[in-house]
Amino acid sequence: MLEIKQLHKSYPIGKDKLHVLKGIDLSVQSGELVAIMGSSGSGKSTLLNIIGMLDELDEGTYTLDNVPIVNLNEKKAAQYRNKFLGFIFQSFNLINYKNAVENVALPLYYQGFKRKERMEKAMFHLKKVGLENWAHHLPNELSGGQKQRVAIARALAAEPKLLLADEPTGALDTKTSYEIMDFIQELNDEGKTILIVTHEEDIANMCKRIVRLKDGVIMEDKFVEQVRASQYV
Repeated sequence: MLEIKQLHKSYPIGKDKLHVLKGIDLSVQSGELVAIMGSSGSGKSTLLNIIGMLDELDEGTYTLDNVPIVNLNEKKAAQYRNKFLGFIFQSFNLINYKNAVENVALPLYYQGFKRKERMEKAMFHLKKVGLENWAHHLPNELSGGQKQRVAIARALAAEPKLLLADEPTGALDTKTSYEIMDFIQELNDEGKTILIVTHEEDIANMCKRIVRLKDGVIMEDKFVEQVRASQYV
């Protein structure tokens, strides 16, 4: 599903360079649920941005679903993101003046679906996250957990190969965090491949594998006995 080999990334700082990622090797198989952990400055956000085609690598190779991700202009990168990836953010990134179903339908607009089909698909995914009765509510009328469920529905709407979740529980209380992780685990049980960036050990332990970064290198990559979130919900 995802294959990264000898990935390097640096950023210029004045006349010098900050070497952020230093030869990362990472392979993720279809159906995995992987936590990426690391303190601030470890390189985890840079790695996620490269996987999400929001930034480019300097050296190495990146292959996603057997497609080499290389030399993409902004238009091609946007097409690939829409085709391959679904994003879930800590801050939800919902459009405030659009209701829940309109937010979920947005990726389908860029895929060229007609309005009727967009709305049907969006309602299907809102129902999947248990929010069909909130379809016509604006984001400011939703709780934090409901906003994150809308964001998950939006990420699922385009039927991506890979879900990328950047601190998806970071803005939520513990109970709501576990409810969101319970749903993410259910998605993974259905076969969805999911990468989660988190700094929370309890959230990482709800994944099946933990990759720990420090100073731009992978210090540990291990499979773990998954803690089921449902026991806390």
